[in-house]
Amino acid sequence: MSSQLSPEQAALPSAASLAIHLDLVGGIAGDMFVAALVDALPALAAPVMAELAAVQPAGEPGPAFVAALSGGLRAQRFGLTARSHGHHDHGHDHGHGHGHDHDHDHDHGGTAYTVLRERLVAAPLSEPTRRHALALLAILAEAEASVHGISVDAVHFHELADWDSMLDVVAAGCIAAQLEGARWSASPLPLGGGKVRTAHGLLPVPTPATSALLTGYPWHDDGVGGERVTPTGAAILRYLVPAERVGTRREPGRLIGVGSGAGTRTLPGMPNILRALVLERVATAEADADAVVVLEFDVDDMTGEELALAAERLRNASGVLDVSLGTRLGKKGRPLTDFRVLARLPEAEAIASACFTETSTIGLRWREERRLVLSRTEVTATLDGLPADVKVVTRPGGERSAKAAHDDLNATSGLEARRRQRAQFESRVLKESGE
Repeated sequence: MSSQLSPEQAALPSAASLAIHLDLVGGIAGDMFVAALVDALPALAAPVMAELAAVQPAGEPGPAFVAALSGGLRAQRFGLTARSHGHHDHGHDHGHGHGHDHDHDHDHGGTAYTVLRERLVAAPLSEPTRRHALALLAILAEAEASVHGISVDAVHFHELADWDSMLDVVAAGCIAAQLEGARWSASPLPLGGGKVRTAHGLLPVPTPATSALLTGYPWHDDGVGGERVTPTGAAILRYLVPAERVGTRREPGRLIGVGSGAGTRTLPGMPNILRALVLERVATAEADADAVVVLEFDVDDMTGEELALAAERLRNASGVLDVSLGTRLGKKGRPLTDFRVLARLPEAEAIASACFTETSTIGLRWREERRLVLSRTEVTATLDGLPADVKVVTRPGGERSAKAAHDDLNATSGLEARRRQRAQFESRVLKESGE
């Protein structure tokens, strides 16, 4: 094994404590994924190499991690030691520069999915690695079956027949096994462009199999062509990273490792790398960190009655945390009302649609923010036969405060009487709960 991995590799952190973000700078292929994760977490190298040694065919060259430069940045590259002449085919002409056009010196007719599956079942792999590798292979087979209109058991892989291609599936399966329980996210997928030569002839990029695997995932066009996401890379993403965790806010944490896996093709104006950022999730001791969406918009042509009804309906919408209205002067000195809606992230799109439905606005501003929410409990207290809900909040340092629900005091006449009643409720609750 040729690499720049530290001889004193730290133990692998608890996978359940990790948040791993895949930054698809140049794209993703199976070998880039393996190299990036081992570069970020060197402790993965030993189990990966052990699993590969267990299944390496007699007489075949072994795999290695080697140092590389891409776009002036240091990275790792993963592949076989004796295939630098270009015959090591990890899937397609990836656009990651594996140096092949599918013009092999030898022409195999492809290997059946069922045969490859049986090889993995019979191989002396650890059970977790075998399970994940079989799952990745099945995902690839199902995609191929879908695009070619055949059964899964009729699928033949032209690009996964060789040992140097199967090693990506086994190595990725080992990494998935070692990191079970981690939370994965990724940047939007680079679209690429052009055509790629395969055993089925020239195919558009993204290839049909890749497109089938990553339907529903967010893509972006950075203007750089070629095949940027290979079928094996797509299968790994599909297996590890849900679509809703791609292109969204990353989970916060303490950065403990960064690794880069390189392809060999040179991309114009950028490094051809997959970057892995490994974070240790950090729990907030005294407050819960919470991601929210803030929706803001202005209206200047609604009556007071219409504004009140719109605000009330938005407050009652699922996922809305708060709605507030303000008054300002707009263009030409006209008064306008600005809405600020605080919403939970999963329901934000539906709430934005409700804003357009319930008000006359034709545009809104949207941003994601994080908030800290202090620990609180809500209790029901009774005073002179009158019940009221009282919210008790624990503040930093352990001090507590209480606030009675205003609506529960509406039956009491007079502002000062309601204030006295509120203070009595709050004092009683704090005293009875140990304040």
